[in-house]
Amino acid sequence: MTRILVVEDERDLALGIRANLEVEGYSVDVEHTGEDGLERVRESAPDLVILDLMLPGMSGYEVLSQLRRDGNPVLVLILSARGEEVDKVRGFRTGADEYITKPFGVMELIVRIEALLRRRSGHEVPQSTTGMPAVGGTTIDRERHALLRDGREIPLTPKELELLMALYKKKDRVVTRQELLRDVWGYSNDVTTRTVDVHVAELRRKLERDPANPRHILTVWRAGYRLRD
Repeated sequence: MTRILVVEDERDLALGIRANLEVEGYSVDVEHTGEDGLERVRESAPDLVILDLMLPGMSGYEVLSQLRRDGNPVLVLILSARGEEVDKVRGFRTGADEYITKPFGVMELIVRIEALLRRRSGHEVPQSTTGMPAVGGTTIDRERHALLRDGREIPLTPKELELLMALYKKKDRVVTRQELLRDVWGYSNDVTTRTVDVHVAELRRKLERDPANPRHILTVWRAGYRLRD
């Protein structure tokens, strides 16, 4: 059974989310502070975390940042009243896999969770691809969520790794933003393609030797992106 952890300080909201998800067949735990949520993730290794940002004590951003520093690849869906673009960009850059703004519909939440879980199960790469050559003299290490270059490890967030793999599978071909939204985020109609651009910029910063003049992740005007060696 898929296990979900809800980290939300609004107790009625947290219990309501748990009740709805349990009806859908998920096993759900609830924590109300960032510290308790972080400890529960480390102890129980859930499949997905629904994380509020404005938590007492340790904020949701801090929880997410610590998880990614630990190398924990757990799926994280941010659920927050902070809906400005800067908040979403910060969330994705910190390592979030999804971002939903309050108020939200229960069915929207369920559909987004299903998409995340489906994508994770459908994008697992066989062990033989761990250590596969990428571009620009780098190697993709799937197990460690990192790029390797010149003996140096460059950490990737789970979303950056999935984006790189999506581009790699179609290397030397143009991949549209809509394709990337579908293949990496699991949807194509309800989120701006700006999401893709933000993640591409972060991936370039890690992959390219000169991110301002990229040689490997190229923008194709009015079309999308192309990965080349």
